[in-house]
Amino acid sequence: MNSEREVPIDISNPLGLDGIEFVEYATSAPQALGQVLETMGFRPIARHRSREVLLYRQGDMNIIINAHVQELPRSLQPSETPRLAAICFRVRDARAAYHRALDRGAWALPAKIEVMELNIPSIHGVGNSRIYFVDRYQDFSIYDVDFTRIPTVDPHPPALAGMHWFGIVQYIGGDRTNDWTEFYRELFGFAALPDQERFGILPKGRVLKSPCNRFYLQLIAPIPELLDEDREEMLQRVAFGTPDVLAAVALLRQRGVEFVESAGVHTEPRGALTQARLGGVMFELVLHTPV
Repeated sequence: MNSEREVPIDISNPLGLDGIEFVEYATSAPQALGQVLETMGFRPIARHRSREVLLYRQGDMNIIINAHVQELPRSLQPSETPRLAAICFRVRDARAAYHRALDRGAWALPAKIEVMELNIPSIHGVGNSRIYFVDRYQDFSIYDVDFTRIPTVDPHPPALAGMHWFGIVQYIGGDRTNDWTEFYRELFGFAALPDQERFGILPKGRVLKSPCNRFYLQLIAPIPELLDEDREEMLQRVAFGTPDVLAAVALLRQRGVEFVESAGVHTEPRGALTQARLGGVMFELVLHTPV
């Protein structure tokens, strides 16, 4: 008889999803995007050992800027306009999560691993984006292998105004809301919130809650009278939670961040939206206290 106790599996969270490890931008202008991230409170803390890739961090949030030209098919290539290229989920077992996703219809994506690099499994996301799985995010992380820390830089810069991951906004096709809802439900265990349950100042589309209750996905379809029906499906922007939106906005304004202030969208205690930079990079603030 095996005396070791098995870890029970939560059927509502079969992958042991535990939040977002990083989001990744692809761009051929990494310095310009880095400056935008620094105004938002992020700091560059490490460089990839073999690729043109930088790691930015504040608090528990990691953002990767990838300027490395991709040699693999179905990869988002760096361009002057930064694009969200990937989101990485923390899971109990990365290999098991990857194979479970494949068993449920996900598309595998090839990876080109160099010497002394980790193999981080990924599947095809919206557009040409990737969804990664990692299970090394506590005492030993993926960055300890693939990155070299920048000397004299604090590897754990504090978060401004308690900012933390809140979620990702994804643009989808006009008739694809149910398709994407089922994709995230079947592969990861996300659940759609009731239509009356909304956050922030841009309460459009359908909101999906992660099974770990730590972040959300917002699916936004085109509005015929306002947007092009042929708009590309993609990861569009990142949302940060903060327990005090107005305090966060005041701090960020001191750092040079400008916010959208119009009749339809403006700063409120429940949320705010930064003005677009570099052709479309924007961030959302949402009133939220982490669990």
